[in-house]
Amino acid sequence: MMFSRQKLEDIEELSIASYGMRSKNSHGRLFPEEEPEYRTCFQRDRDRILHTTAFRRLEYKTQVFINYEGDYYRTRLTHTLEVTQIGRTIARALGANEDLLEAVCLAHDLGHPPFGHSGEVTLARMMKGFGGFDHNKQSLRIVTKLEQRYPNFTGLNLSWEVLEGIVKHETEYDIADAQEFNPELRGNLEAQIANVADELAYTAHDLDDGLRSGMISTPMLESIDQWHILIDSLGWKGGVLDDITRHRIIRRLIGIEVTDLVQTTTQRLRESNIKSVDELQRLPYNVIAFTEDQHRRNRQLKDFLYNNLYRHFRVMRMQVKAEQIVTQLFTAFQSQPFTLPKQYQNLVAERGLERSICDYIAGMTDRYAIEEHEKLFNPTTLP
Repeated sequence: MMFSRQKLEDIEELSIASYGMRSKNSHGRLFPEEEPEYRTCFQRDRDRILHTTAFRRLEYKTQVFINYEGDYYRTRLTHTLEVTQIGRTIARALGANEDLLEAVCLAHDLGHPPFGHSGEVTLARMMKGFGGFDHNKQSLRIVTKLEQRYPNFTGLNLSWEVLEGIVKHETEYDIADAQEFNPELRGNLEAQIANVADELAYTAHDLDDGLRSGMISTPMLESIDQWHILIDSLGWKGGVLDDITRHRIIRRLIGIEVTDLVQTTTQRLRESNIKSVDELQRLPYNVIAFTEDQHRRNRQLKDFLYNNLYRHFRVMRMQVKAEQIVTQLFTAFQSQPFTLPKQYQNLVAERGLERSICDYIAGMTDRYAIEEHEKLFNPTTLP
């Protein structure tokens, strides 16, 4: 028996809460297409995102540690997959649409340039006066313009709800600009879950990578309330932190966070008495939330990571190098446009020189950016 799209939509009707997005109620695509017989529109969107060049490039883009520092640290790709896994768990528990949630999660970091946050800051500075740069907007640009995979339209022609989720991606470090996607409305439940899953994932896994790298030691965490809750719940008495114990601690951290989030959000949904997607998006607050105590502990842990990991001298030295590489690449291409690859030279008339350069650099992986820099500035390296 084949589960047709109609059958899958019927299953959604039974399994998704009244305030979750149903694929049959999608606002559709900019360019009308006949939908598949055995996939919903959001499942199709997820598949299209997964097969993009931009998604594959995430494997060699920095999360915290640059790729050549070790094979076991998170990359932008593994972070994206972990966000998606955590997001699906939350979506399932809250009655949200898992397929829509997955599509938004898989696409949320497509627009990140090489070298993580430092690469984004540098490109934003170089693009000042030329339309600026923001990785959220670049993600949207990738799925609507830059990916060229279909003969009848540019981009992926994703459904409205996935595009809205990408545009309204917002965390402590990412500010949404949804001018063309009902800016007066909050993100739908699935978009809100994607946002908090992102923060939850990078906090837990950056702590994991920090401990594994030795940049963070267990004595440094003595003042962190969440740390004491974790080790007390596991009965760990201190000493050498072996790999198995570290894995247990990070799993417990994610479990505590997800449980608190699901229980708190369930209560807020009940108290709000909403019955539809529209009612949820018109609330004056996000329904996805932690308890005040958990929010305070999260804030304390984030501040700790900022001061002790993200500002660690090893990370900062790499950031300085990254800023130099991106700045010098941009300046060289700007002063000598004919050093750009031919395909980007051909786009200058349509996009403008600076935007063409920006698209080229933003699409680079860490190692490709380093290689391009070597070719341009090391006289012994062949072009």
